[in-house]
Amino acid sequence: MSPISNNPPKNLKEGSQTGPRQERYMNTRRKRHRRQAVRSFIGILLTTAILSAQDIPDVTQISLEDLMNVRVTSVSKREQKLGDAPAAVFVITQDDIRRSAARTIPEALRMAPGIEVARIDENKWAISARGFNGRFANKLLVLIDGRSVYTPLFSGVYWNVQDTLLEDVDRIEVIRGPGATLWGANAVNGVINIITKEASNTQNGIITADAGNELQASGGARFGGKIGNSTYYRAYSKYFKWNPSTNAAGNKAYDGWAATRGGFRVDGTSSPDDSYTLQGDIYRGSYDETLTQPAFAAPYYSTFQNNGNFSGGNLLGRWNHAFSKSKTSVQFYSDRTVTAANRLLIDHQSIYDIDFQHDIRIAEGNEFIWGLGYRSTQDRIVPSNVVSLNPNRRRWDLFSGFTQDEFGLFGERLHVTVGSKFEHNAFTGVEIQPNARVAWTMNPKHSAWASISRAVRTPARTEEDMRLNAAVMPPSQATLGLPLVAAVLGNHNFKAENMIAYEAGYRVHPTRTFSADVATFYNSYSNLLSAEPQSPFLEVTPSSVHLTMPLLAGNKMNGATYGAELFGEWKATSKWKVSGSYSLLRMNIRRNKDSMDISSSDPAGASPRHQFYFRSSLDLPKKFEQDVTLRYVDALHGLAVPSYYSLDARIGWKPTSNIEFSLAGQNLFDDRHLEFSPDFINTWPTQVKRTFRATVTWKF
Repeated sequence: MSPISNNPPKNLKEGSQTGPRQERYMNTRRKRHRRQAVRSFIGILLTTAILSAQDIPDVTQISLEDLMNVRVTSVSKREQKLGDAPAAVFVITQDDIRRSAARTIPEALRMAPGIEVARIDENKWAISARGFNGRFANKLLVLIDGRSVYTPLFSGVYWNVQDTLLEDVDRIEVIRGPGATLWGANAVNGVINIITKEASNTQNGIITADAGNELQASGGARFGGKIGNSTYYRAYSKYFKWNPSTNAAGNKAYDGWAATRGGFRVDGTSSPDDSYTLQGDIYRGSYDETLTQPAFAAPYYSTFQNNGNFSGGNLLGRWNHAFSKSKTSVQFYSDRTVTAANRLLIDHQSIYDIDFQHDIRIAEGNEFIWGLGYRSTQDRIVPSNVVSLNPNRRRWDLFSGFTQDEFGLFGERLHVTVGSKFEHNAFTGVEIQPNARVAWTMNPKHSAWASISRAVRTPARTEEDMRLNAAVMPPSQATLGLPLVAAVLGNHNFKAENMIAYEAGYRVHPTRTFSADVATFYNSYSNLLSAEPQSPFLEVTPSSVHLTMPLLAGNKMNGATYGAELFGEWKATSKWKVSGSYSLLRMNIRRNKDSMDISSSDPAGASPRHQFYFRSSLDLPKKFEQDVTLRYVDALHGLAVPSYYSLDARIGWKPTSNIEFSLAGQNLFDDRHLEFSPDFINTWPTQVKRTFRATVTWKF
């Protein structure tokens, strides 16, 4: 929600400002650098092709045929082949992460087609799927090992809080499109499930360290072991410190970031039919930011440097039992987080969640799943003169259940899936989210799928209970000589946002060395968030007498989005693999006829229409590796963010089986570039700069 333009006032100084002549010079310089970089990129590919023709042992981690058989669980809440999934699903493997330049989860998500990843400053991201991007993008559900990590306060994700030891990530399953039938409200435009390795697969020690011009220092350690014959465990710790990035004037910004975390996981079996998992994490961190806030005296805004911190922990337990023709699972987790944007808002949040699932094989080719869930959320808010909630303490419950039936027809060539989620929440009452999917396997090399789904986004706590003093306008005759405060107010009659999604996809694997995946979608939205002006009134607090113009949260926006995502992968030789994707997004969001909204920004302006991704991975002689990634992101016209190209490169070397060195560079095309602007809380955006990093990993 962007009720008032939150871009920093243009007359604020943050170093010297560039004039038109200097700006033209800088644009020309950037274009020249990009042309040089493109020539360098082509040279790298030609060198790659020559080297790949040499007789080098094949050290490829996974073949394309194996990739189509990768088991995924997020689409149907049970294991199935990636190639059989009736949804737009993409898997980022551990080897993809290791061979990329990514050192955070958001950076790794750039690999997935249809996912929008933009860095706001050094410690904040805007991440979404198929549109509606923002710092707290509210139509994307994010899970870590099945534990939801979105904040009910904003219905978004604190990406600077979510982290783990990347070496322990098994895979990241990315679903574009609704997953609400199984995962519930907020799984509207996509689901991201970060799945860590089982403890039995981490039965060794590992120490990793990084250093660079942006990532000043990072270190992690993990050790795994075994208790008895059937219980495995691991424990890890991690620390990092990121240097400040660069502001618009090219000077040092105020957005550093540091955190420490640790955790454990235990997996075991108590009988041939029973298995269990227990895992947990604790963490603490701090971050810096520059904020612009409204003020009640001239110049009616203030800009200051703010220090924030966060801390918390979580504990998850899961038990599985297998019967002769069915299996059950029970999962419980608790999650407590304190996020303190000091001088703005402090949020104490506790979540307790329990989930039961029963899988039944009714007959050969007929799988039926049903489940029940309960979640209790409670928070305590410490307000400021800018943001407050009434009440400042609240507890609410969520009850849910789902059913899903999958059956095969025509000799298992056609699979049909039907199901629905039923939820009762404290904000809008009962919500029903059905879906129907069909997957057609024409032959082992060709398959297609289609679906129709309904998903809802339930209100965030802020949309019911918040007051945000978004801006203060100077006195004028129209305001009776008084300052005018634009205040965004929550609405207890706010309804759930609705979406009907129509999707279709096609997968082809014509040879053992090439595969392609195409997904198309059309999403129809109603009851979208708007900000409706109300009658102004006089106030005397928290400062001098002023007029207040309330902007009430409403549901008077609607519209549609449509587009396509293409992904292809080619194993050119036994040593060289290339992959690429293209994502197209068109958005048409409009006001209802009875809406008076004049302040909400067009969501289409915060999402790129075109995205392109290309990656080359080569195994070189002498146990060297070379990885090059090229990305293009279209302009964000609503945020005045220009389009950009980005080139990342990595060289790795494994002199022995247990030691690895790597050098990585990111954003090699430009000294710096802008990726996003704030859209809710007015944090000053900073530039993403060219970075270099060295990494060493030791396994023992």
